[in-house]
Amino acid sequence: MPRYTVKEIYYTLQGEGAHTGRAAIFLRFAGCNLWTGREEDRHKAICKFCDTDFIGTDGIRGGKYDAHEIATHILDIWPADSDTHPYIVCTGGEPLLQLDEALIDVLHEKNIEIAIETNGTQRVPKGIDWICMSPKANTEVVVQKGDEIKIVYPQTGIDPDDFSNWEFKHFFIQPMDGPSLASNIKICIDYCSQHPRWKLSVQTHKLLNIP
Repeated sequence: MPRYTVKEIYYTLQGEGAHTGRAAIFLRFAGCNLWTGREEDRHKAICKFCDTDFIGTDGIRGGKYDAHEIATHILDIWPADSDTHPYIVCTGGEPLLQLDEALIDVLHEKNIEIAIETNGTQRVPKGIDWICMSPKANTEVVVQKGDEIKIVYPQTGIDPDDFSNWEFKHFFIQPMDGPSLASNIKICIDYCSQHPRWKLSVQTHKLLNIP
């Protein structure tokens, strides 16, 4: 059975997109194909604005696990008296570098609902319950359908209009964080106002100081 390199596993509320406010367990896989995660390499990264630490296994419940061990962690974290099935968000880095049908099958056997947040450059294995794709400039995006598309904006080399006819149920524009956040919020509000297909996604977890 394969083992998966996990940065962290923690319980929180989803902070952005269509499931904002929903209780979720975040399963963050280590590694990404668009950046090493090391600051000294940021200048040559394909995605230069990433603000996530996905290096190594030193996060909360981080480690190298097989599928059953991951499932056990999730079941241990989810509230025991809940009347809903556990809901996990597989993220990274890029989760699809590791997430496979073997792990999906084990999680589904435990009645765990599986979502992913992917950059769209890797094929999606069968069985994912919710697909959120966030394209990055200068990449070949192969995930052209799913549940939601979330574009960090403004992003040089990305025009949301190029994705408007892709097969997604929800279309989100999300202001790029950083020193220009205030102006980026205004840009995104203006874009959504002029293009009603697109909805504004705000990173509420940062506003509310939620992990």
